[in-house]
Amino acid sequence: MAQPKIAIIFYTTYGTNHAVALEAQAAAEAAGADVRLRRVPETAPKEVVESQDAWKAQLEKMSDITEVSHDDMTWADGYFFITPTRYGNPASQMRAFIDTLGPLWMEGKLADKTVTMATSANTVHGGQETTLLSQFITFSHWGCIIVPPGYTDQSIFDAGGNPYGFSKSAGELTDTEKKALKHQTTRFVEKTAKLAS
Repeated sequence: MAQPKIAIIFYTTYGTNHAVALEAQAAAEAAGADVRLRRVPETAPKEVVESQDAWKAQLEKMSDITEVSHDDMTWADGYFFITPTRYGNPASQMRAFIDTLGPLWMEGKLADKTVTMATSANTVHGGQETTLLSQFITFSHWGCIIVPPGYTDQSIFDAGGNPYGFSKSAGELTDTEKKALKHQTTRFVEKTAKLAS
């Protein structure tokens, strides 16, 4: 099988989804993928970001990570999107980037790629599932092949049982959550490798 090219594209405010992205990167590389870790640009006004020490510190912490570009989207065989939820939907920063992809979509350059997703919220019922499902609509418009974790491993049940994609409450990743995320990522890389062959 060909070495799959995976773009891990994330947005984070306080760091939860940055940690998820780093864990997914490690799992994808361990599974044999060529990985580009990319962050979505911050669109909140500078004065808003700088008014919150934790938000400002997280942005500075990620300053060495390249911002995602259209080139990353055409390069990749598969996309792993990671975003916090905002009122049951992806963060506006993620949507702002996605909304720039119309030209690539019109040229068919997003079609036939695999895609999977992860999210977080402050609470279990804070919109985790709806955030994932709402993005599936966009991916369907692109013509992507959605690769959810499903109930394909005990680790999914142990981490809360979300079949649509890895999700967690904001905060540090537990060992149980890391196992579920690793399973989803490994499964995603394997499916992408088969399609990229």
